Amino acid sequence: MTSTEENPTARIVRPIAYGSPENLAVFDTPVPEPLPGGVVVEVRAAGVNPIDWKLYSGAFHAVADKNKDSAGVAENTLPALGLECAGVITAVGAEVTGAKVGDEVLVYPVTAAYADYVTAPVTSLIPKPATLGWAEAGGLLLAGTTAVHVLHAAGVDEGDTVLVHGGSGGVGLMAVQLAAARGATVIATAAERNHDLLRDLGAIPVAYGPGLLDRVRAVAPGGITAAVDLVGTAEALDTSLELVADRQRIASITGTERRAAAGIKVLGNGPGQDTGTEIRNAARADLAERAGAGELRVVVSIVYPLTEAAKAHEAGIAGHTPGKLVLVP
Repeated sequence: MTSTEENPTARIVRPIAYGSPENLAVFDTPVPEPLPGGVVVEVRAAGVNPIDWKLYSGAFHAVADKNKDSAGVAENTLPALGLECAGVITAVGAEVTGAKVGDEVLVYPVTAAYADYVTAPVTSLIPKPATLGWAEAGGLLLAGTTAVHVLHAAGVDEGDTVLVHGGSGGVGLMAVQLAAARGATVIATAAERNHDLLRDLGAIPVAYGPGLLDRVRAVAPGGITAAVDLVGTAEALDTSLELVADRQRIASITGTERRAAAGIKVLGNGPGQDTGTEIRNAARADLAERAGAGELRVVVSIVYPLTEAAKAHEAGIAGHTPGKLVLVP
């Protein structure tokens, strides 16, 4: 943060246009004031998630030419980035109870967390366990709550054998651990370089690609009872449909037209999709408690400075690193 007595300012990262990570830029912005029922949090770590680059890629909507403001940003059209973070409360609104300046918190859901400071309602705050590092805290809740939701949708429980497509991603590593903790046998697809990590977390790893169906059958001769699709490929859908008898026990976080037509459970915010808002919100405190107790590992591959958000997005899009990428001040 830079400041004068009258006009304190901080940094925020936002896109200047739709497209690729090269369109991300760092801007100065006033340090925010809390709303009556909210707080201001000094961000110590912000999780990087695929939704962040998808928001400004143009993938979700057609991009029309717009008038731009003096900073070169299309007015009222470009998204704020950063949907989860962890930090320290620096200001509280007049109507806030149960939170105070100096509290260390996880914040999710939130918007515009790619910044030095962020505003949030108190309902988005979860106390940060003292044993949990900042990077891990900043990258826990979006992936963790998504994993809880997708396992719930697929009905994964003790005695199941579940196939996790995309087991080494941020959501995948959470799903692997949470399913194993429920007493399920977990088969997880991933590149071979990530197989040792998956074994450490309780999964039986298999390589994706040609021959996947045979490899899964070889390690799960008793069959697959549920599948979670975290990658959205044709291979993931075809393999799941072949192996899982009950299509309502296949859940996907990618809502392609084929998935919608296949009769599986599709999670998300699109028409007819399951948002799982209540399930996700209810899971936050338990996830933080488990992570703080060492029962749930948040795998952070690379920590980038806030000013290198574009590099973080390039790495995320390339998809070569397991677990989470995180931004820090």
